[in-house]
Amino acid sequence: MKRLLLFLVITALGFNCYSQIEFEKGYFIDNSDQRVECLIKNLDWKSNPTEFEYRLSENSEIKKTNISRVKEFGIGNVSKFIKDTVQIDRSGKDLSHMSREKSPLFREEVLFLKILVEGNANLYQFVDEGLLRFFFKMKDGKVTQLVYKPYMVSQFQKAENTQFRQQLYREMNGLQNAESIIENIDYETSELVRLFVRYNELGNSGYSNFEAKENERRDAFNLNIRPGIKTASLSIQNTIAPSRDADFGTRAGISFGIEGEFVLPFNKNKWAVILEPTFQYFKSELTTDVYVDYKSVELPIGLRYYMFLNKNSKIFLNGSMVLDFPFNAVLKPENGAEFEINSKPNMAFGLGYKFSEKYSLELRYHTTREILNGYASWLSEYNTLSLIFGYSIF
Repeated sequence: MKRLLLFLVITALGFNCYSQIEFEKGYFIDNSDQRVECLIKNLDWKSNPTEFEYRLSENSEIKKTNISRVKEFGIGNVSKFIKDTVQIDRSGKDLSHMSREKSPLFREEVLFLKILVEGNANLYQFVDEGLLRFFFKMKDGKVTQLVYKPYMVSQFQKAENTQFRQQLYREMNGLQNAESIIENIDYETSELVRLFVRYNELGNSGYSNFEAKENERRDAFNLNIRPGIKTASLSIQNTIAPSRDADFGTRAGISFGIEGEFVLPFNKNKWAVILEPTFQYFKSELTTDVYVDYKSVELPIGLRYYMFLNKNSKIFLNGSMVLDFPFNAVLKPENGAEFEINSKPNMAFGLGYKFSEKYSLELRYHTTREILNGYASWLSEYNTLSLIFGYSIF
């Protein structure tokens, strides 16, 4: 079974190599202010890009350009980046890299900034491998970083420079209840976007909320019903008395799970965190005196990666750590007392296919699980292979 799953995974990766590369309608403006209408490869970048690929038409060759030659580019009406020379503070927030200086340590860089809100007051975002910085510009002013900096006061104490609140209040004091709104605002995308939208709505000025447009296209959460058919096997060994070893064989059964899928906000919905409470059982009787009745709720917590074949279908791979919670679960070995089953976590790996964002089919392999945890001289091997059907409620 393990070899079958490995073969299917390799096959899936092969499909991905030939899957369609999606280019979306967009444009860029070069350094000579020439606007080029084109199709841009939308990677839904987790970090702000420094380059991108484009083609002038559906069948033309793929070209690449970068920040040294482009001053602005956009994809559809949902994503827009501008190039600017800015002062940026790259101070780390991890304790091992945290500065003892309260003031930001600025350096000049040329960056592509992602526009979140555009109007009389513009809000920009820059992300680079865990670093998150926001910038803003008021009307005809210059692009300036909103300053937020954690720093060390002593070896065991840290503090925060929240200068961004003073910056915002100074520029937005005409907003009703500005002080009470801004003094509680956090250095987070959703809260800053909400503030800039509110300010741009003041006086009925026109604005664009690119963050909202992106979120409309994003399928952030899916709830899936997941019934399954599984084969499971169980064997136990006694390290002191091998004569008490038992093989309970392989049994077919069913499982039923409800999966929450949290799609991560980058890389075109290809990554998701999954959480799937699942009921499963295994029952076998060798004699009236040697038996197992194993019922539990499994809780796989893992990561899923999608590979798009076309607009309606995709293949996915996932890996999970599986926590297991047995209930009314017992095992009785030969010439012994009845044991209450107590299991250890194990891993699960799956390969699946999803169609039309509604229906899915997954083959899932579980690594060996120990279900006699805590019983001296006893070892166990519980193995399962499942075929899981899925239906997305939303």
